[in-house]
Amino acid sequence: MELLVPLLITLGLAALFLLWLVGQPRLAEWRRARVRRQPFPAGWRRILKRRVPVFRRLPVDLQLQLKKHMQVFLAEKPFIGCAGLQVTDEMRVTIAAQACLLLLNHPRPDYFPNLRQVLVYPGAFAVSRVHSDGAVVQDQRQVLAGESWQQGQVILSWQDALEGAAVADDGRNVVIHEFAHQIDQANGPANGAPLLPTTRDRRRWSRVWNEAFAELQAQAARGEPSLFSDYGATSPAEFFAVASEVFFEQPQQMAWEAPELYRELARFYRVNPINW
Repeated sequence: MELLVPLLITLGLAALFLLWLVGQPRLAEWRRARVRRQPFPAGWRRILKRRVPVFRRLPVDLQLQLKKHMQVFLAEKPFIGCAGLQVTDEMRVTIAAQACLLLLNHPRPDYFPNLRQVLVYPGAFAVSRVHSDGAVVQDQRQVLAGESWQQGQVILSWQDALEGAAVADDGRNVVIHEFAHQIDQANGPANGAPLLPTTRDRRRWSRVWNEAFAELQAQAARGEPSLFSDYGATSPAEFFAVASEVFFEQPQQMAWEAPELYRELARFYRVNPINW
């Protein structure tokens, strides 16, 4: 009997934990549904129209989706100002609108599940990197407009996020870039191979992306111009993020110059920006 009581307690606690684990997704979806039912704030709508011109080009159904996704995103993800920056609704709404473009038409969006907070600097920020050439280890400082950490942070320059939203057709958007990394990091370190539903999808993706990445590397090595930034040639992860920027901002050019790559991203993101 003395052994039975602790065993029953342990089994009971395990059962409660399993119930909690099973119930968490349902509870999260219930909370999100409640947020989506709330009216979209008029002040946020004015910011969208003023700061995010791509919003006006979206079909009406996607405009509605975007606003609902933004409401959930802004309810769940805290924004923290850095270097003395005071975060405003203008910053939150402008950044959230660009990030949530990546969630359109997803039947069960997960809202970047690893993301715990968005850190915003007034402008470009410096980070330290340890670099080794095999013989010498050096501490180098880099100036960045954005960064995505698998541990749960996206770091952005507000100036660059604002300019990325304002100029929506140059293929350069730091918010799309960093949140594409978050998607890539959902199943481990970013490697340019986000989660795909089937083995067939993964094989097709691998073939198309490996060929396109090798072509960009060859163009960069020869100094040839490309639709994609040379930064995309530094790694498969950066190529996925760079290609995502171009997909949303220069879809016609991408569909013409890299049709297979465009089709892969259209399948993955479930949208066809050519029609916007």
